Amino acid sequence: MDVGLKVFLADSNGETVENPRHYRRSRKRLRRKQRALCRREKGSKRRKKAAREVAKTHLKIARQRKDFLHKTARRYVERYGTIIVEDLKVANMAKTHHLSASIHDASWARFVELLGSKAEEAGSRVVQVAPRFTTQACSNCGQLVPKSLSVRTHICTSCGYVEDRDVNAAKNILRAGMQPSERNVTGCRERAPRSRLL
Repeated sequence: MDVGLKVFLADSNGETVENPRHYRRSRKRLRRKQRALCRREKGSKRRKKAAREVAKTHLKIARQRKDFLHKTARRYVERYGTIIVEDLKVANMAKTHHLSASIHDASWARFVELLGSKAEEAGSRVVQVAPRFTTQACSNCGQLVPKSLSVRTHICTSCGYVEDRDVNAAKNILRAGMQPSERNVTGCRERAPRSRLL
């Protein structure tokens, strides 16, 4: 599977999971409550009440995100015996100023963590692969097709293969994960998958 911002993830079977953007959707409400907090006099009861309202909104966003991640991870662990994901350096990616809020909102690192723990409980395995060229390479012929983040469709100039950018990346991740050198993050012994590889 390939995680992203436009869609939360795309898998090698062509299925996608929409990005819920919990923080983005609650931002207006949160901003309104934070402004109300700033208007209150320090030390007053009304300020304490406003602070509780801000904290409740943050808590609701965190719970919504946690629920979504748990349900998505559970769904994939129940369907597949082997799940292959990219070994992303999320902390480094979040340093990009205009993408940092969206990356934190998506919680990719937490999702892979949950995926690993749930897979271990179910006797499955999660394999992480290096993300190098997974987006740029054609999953059909292997030709590198450079593209910017704004380009959402992969069109191979060599073989003419056309695919959604994220699905193409997921197929490349699947191929890379089939190599024996990649690591199993759950640490459990290998077994036959319950279903096809993802």
